[in-house]
Amino acid sequence: MKALQLTTPQQFTPVELPEAEAPKAGEALVAIHAIGICGTDVSGYLGKMPFMEYPLILGHELGVEVLAVGEGVTNVKAGDRCSVEPYLNCGHCHSCRQGCTNCCESLQVLGVHCDGGMRERMVLPAAKLHPRNTLSFEQLALVEMLGIGCHAVNRARVGEGDTVLIVGAGPIGLTVLEFARLAGARVSVLELSEARRDFVRRTYAGVTVLTEAPPERSAQIVFDATGHPGSMAGAFRYAQFTGRVVFVGITKEPVLLDDPLFHRRELTLLASRNAVAGDFHRILELIEAGRINTQAWISHRASFGELPAAMAGWVQPSTGVVKAVVNLA
Repeated sequence: MKALQLTTPQQFTPVELPEAEAPKAGEALVAIHAIGICGTDVSGYLGKMPFMEYPLILGHELGVEVLAVGEGVTNVKAGDRCSVEPYLNCGHCHSCRQGCTNCCESLQVLGVHCDGGMRERMVLPAAKLHPRNTLSFEQLALVEMLGIGCHAVNRARVGEGDTVLIVGAGPIGLTVLEFARLAGARVSVLELSEARRDFVRRTYAGVTVLTEAPPERSAQIVFDATGHPGSMAGAFRYAQFTGRVVFVGITKEPVLLDDPLFHRRELTLLASRNAVAGDFHRILELIEAGRINTQAWISHRASFGELPAAMAGWVQPSTGVVKAVVNLA
């Protein structure tokens, strides 16, 4: 079975894996059809992701087809098209008992902590498959990414009329934008890339696009989706008194906290990590209803064999990637 392994930063190696085994009780054998490339993959490719060890098979944004199911599986059947919830949680730690499966104390994320879906077939827990046969494999592959924004907006309790500033209009910032708009917020986006600013202007009517930092106290809720420690530290300046700051991006570096400002304004700092099963159900319904159009985001595509060469270009800002997808069939 063909797979791509990231052996060292910036080095994909084609490998031959043993054929996937028949699914056991509670499992499903799936064929991988579409893989979304996200910021985590880019960071891992560049050697900047704090949780990755090499060699590793990337791939956690997956659109798959069920080939067979094991004993006791009732939520999916052979032939179903599914999105994959790639967060493998233990089910019994404190976080899992609280329903916060995204923060399991021994969490394994496919393609991050353990081998992921850059392969032809794999066996997964059937409970992590979310079927929707009306959607394409590319649409299904983008559900996990959308879950990041959905969960972040839920964490921040964004409501009708809230003023929201999103710093960074990469794919994760765009997912926050999607759900902040759905919540009825008034949204501004700060982005340094002209190409990304143009994409936001073309795609999202009514969203204010900023080319430079806004004045202090510009928004009740500030999301930083850059993963840049300087930007994350600066996000506090934009929050109004009693406002909320949400870190959606992640960095290896310490983030400086201006404590006098933080205390004087009585701000709330939130981290947002991954998503939960309910987010996947909601997103599938929104895509199916036409309220979220994932196809507008896909700017670049490659076949499985083309990926090693394509990835070297996609990580360059000049390439203008909004969202890249790898198709296996």
